[in-house]
Amino acid sequence: MIPYGRQDIQDSDIAAVLKVLQSDFLTQGPAVPKFEQSVAQHSGARHAVAVNSATSALHIALMALGVGAGDVVWTSPNTFVASSNAALYCGAGVDFVDIDPLTYNMSVTALAEKLALANQKGQLPKVLIPVHLTGQPCDMAAIYDLSQRYGVKVVEDASHAIGGRYHDQPIGNCAYSDITVFSFHPVKIVTTAEGGMALTNDDSLAEKMALYRSHGITRDPALMTHASDGPWYYQQIALGYNYRMTDLQAALGVSQMQRLDDYIKRRHDIAARYNRELSDLPLTLPAQAGYGHSAYHLYVIRLDLDAIAPLTHAQVFQSLRDRGILVNLHYIPVHIQPYYQAMGFRWGDYPQAESYYKNAISIPMYPSMSDEAQTQVIQALHEILEK
Repeated sequence: MIPYGRQDIQDSDIAAVLKVLQSDFLTQGPAVPKFEQSVAQHSGARHAVAVNSATSALHIALMALGVGAGDVVWTSPNTFVASSNAALYCGAGVDFVDIDPLTYNMSVTALAEKLALANQKGQLPKVLIPVHLTGQPCDMAAIYDLSQRYGVKVVEDASHAIGGRYHDQPIGNCAYSDITVFSFHPVKIVTTAEGGMALTNDDSLAEKMALYRSHGITRDPALMTHASDGPWYYQQIALGYNYRMTDLQAALGVSQMQRLDDYIKRRHDIAARYNRELSDLPLTLPAQAGYGHSAYHLYVIRLDLDAIAPLTHAQVFQSLRDRGILVNLHYIPVHIQPYYQAMGFRWGDYPQAESYYKNAISIPMYPSMSDEAQTQVIQALHEILEK
C-alpha cells in the first residue's frame, strides 16, 4: 500500500522521546519551550505557543483576538472543517471567500469584492483566515493590504506550510498577519503525533494564547489580582482550556525540525518528477505562484473529465485505490457539509471550490516515498487515463 502521506520516524526521534520518558517531566517540562523556540527561530516569529492540535491553536488565536458572539470570521471553503469550526467555538458566525482557480487558495479578487460589499452593508468580518492549501502560500501581502484597509485581523492557517516560503521569507514570520498556525499531525511536514502551534510577533497576543491553552491559569504575579498567598499560589483569571502539548510530543518535534529543510527538498524533488512524467496526461498539474515556495504537503492533480469520459472522477479514484495507491481528496468544501448547510449555505455559493472538488485527487507525496513507489503511482495514472 502506498499512502497519500505518512510520517518519517527515525532512530533519533525515538531516542529523543525515550529521553523524555526517562526524565522527570512527561509534560509541562523543558521540551515544550525548546520546541517553541525551534519553530519560532526557523520561522522568524517573536513568539510561539505550542498546543495539542492546530485546531486548538486556531481556537486560542481567535480567542486572543477577541472573537465572540456577534462577530464573523471569513475563511476559504476549500479547507478542513477546523478552519471555520474554530470561529463557531467562539460563538461567532462564519462565511467563506471563494478560491483562486490556479492556486486553490483564497482568491484576492473575490476577497476584495466581498470586503467592499460588506463594508457598504456594515457587515465586515472581524478576522480573515486564509489557508495555505497544499503548502503553497496565499498572496499574503495583497490580503494584508485589504485587511489594513478595512480594519480586519488576519490569522494564517499554515497547517500545511511549515518550511514553505513567501517572497523568499519563511511562512510563519507573521509579517502579513497577526497570528500564524502550524499543524504537526502525522501526515504533515513534521510531526509531534498530534500537535499544533500559534506564532505571533505581538507580546499581548502571545500572553493571552499561553493563558488560554492552560485553563486560564497564571502564576505570574504581574497578572494576578492581588499579592500571592505563597509559593503554591496560582489564579484563574480567564476561562481557558487544557490544550497543552506534552514533553513527549515536543521532543519528537524538536528532533523532526532538524530535518525540516531536507523534508522540503525531498518533497520538491518528488513534485518535479510528477511534473515531468504526468505532463502529457489529461489532467491539470498543481500551478505554483511566483511569489511562493511551497512546502508541498500535498500534490493535487485535477482530472480533465471531458477528455477521459466516460471515466468518472470516482472511478479514477477507486482504480488507484484498487492498485494499492491510497489517494485522497483535500477537501470537500466546508459549505456543503450538512452541518454548514443547516446554517444556510448551499451548493452554488462558491463555484470555484465546488469545481475543484469535482475533479481533484491528492496523490502520494511524503519524504520517505521511494522512487519505486512513485514509479508505481505514475504508471498507474498512465494505465488508467490512457485507456
